[in-house]
Amino acid sequence: MTLFKDPGFNFNGLLALGASGYGAGEVGEVLTAVNAINKAGLSAQTYTETFKNLGDQLMEAPQGSKPGTETTRFRALRAAQYYGQALFFVLGSDDPGSEEQLYKAGRGAWDKFCKLCDPAPVTANIPYGKTPLPVWFFRPDDSVERRPTVILTNGSDGQNVDMWTYGVAAALERGWNALVYDGPGQGQLLYVNQVVFTPHWETVVTPLVNWLAARSDVDSGKIALTGLSMAGNLAPRAAAFESRIAALVAMPGVLAPWLGFPPEVREILTPDKEETNNIWNKEVVPELPPPAAATMKKRIEPFSVPAMLEAREGKMFSDFYTPAKLIESLDITNVVGRIKMPTLVLDYDYEQFYPGQPRQMFDKLTAPKDYVKLTTATGAQLHCSPMAPQQHCEVVFDWLQEKLSGS
Repeated sequence: MTLFKDPGFNFNGLLALGASGYGAGEVGEVLTAVNAINKAGLSAQTYTETFKNLGDQLMEAPQGSKPGTETTRFRALRAAQYYGQALFFVLGSDDPGSEEQLYKAGRGAWDKFCKLCDPAPVTANIPYGKTPLPVWFFRPDDSVERRPTVILTNGSDGQNVDMWTYGVAAALERGWNALVYDGPGQGQLLYVNQVVFTPHWETVVTPLVNWLAARSDVDSGKIALTGLSMAGNLAPRAAAFESRIAALVAMPGVLAPWLGFPPEVREILTPDKEETNNIWNKEVVPELPPPAAATMKKRIEPFSVPAMLEAREGKMFSDFYTPAKLIESLDITNVVGRIKMPTLVLDYDYEQFYPGQPRQMFDKLTAPKDYVKLTTATGAQLHCSPMAPQQHCEVVFDWLQEKLSGS
């Protein structure tokens, strides 16, 4: 299962490879890119450049024929995947200042894909604070039949194309609607509008539920909410305060995102801002090797606009305290008991970011609940089962159909 010797690059490569099952990647394209990167020497620069070039190629017409609508549509979907791959590592590349431009390239590919869907998803901007939430509402057809609907919540560094792989395609195959959105700290709101994560995710989900409940093609009694990766924290937080959610899935369950950082990083944070930032700037930053520095820039940017802007200039952020406190505030240990709707908590063999937390969340739940661990035996190991999104969706949607069939 090793594409790259570095586990961070390898995990991302596996996500692109696994997405092939839903057309959001192509095995040959991904493995050819992997080979090219390894031959050139694995780095953020070679990874970013190779996948960006692949995205650019797919946004052009294929050689030798005039592409039909379906060809153009799925080439755009794969391009969105490959731009997302490049975007993930761009802050460690030779051109970190191209981050917003690279995000927009991926967003353009996603929007092109969506416009060519039949029916095309309904798009809207739903009011949220000073910056509305862009949404894409996918339907199996354009009838007004009331259908079960799933709200798909992305994590701290995913793109819209990941929601196609982890829910939209599976929902449509089963006759469900699916809502994709960018919340604070994600997609457009982060890279363009410069809005970071909020610990009060119910303020994000409630406007989405309001919008869905007003539609004639949504069964308002069958609205489910899923959360992928760090959204295994965000979605449960929202469900604890939004009672109209009929079923919840945490993929995986995450009580405290701050615990997903290594202990040596968490130890930097002290109760005093000045002391914390002195430790960070004088003791930690000078000793960080470039790959570790790039990783920290990437992990912190959704929680700090100054950190993101400094990273785009090739600099390390100087205020560690403020984003660290924001991440710490996402802890939902004390609110999980408020969740009332049926909840599925997923876990994975070799969960590398939040080990132990899914089981801890399951144990704290007082609502009707189920726990499922996806395993190495079927190639579904690692955080979010990057090699097995079809298995992942089978587990999630079989459970959702069972829980909502009698609602």
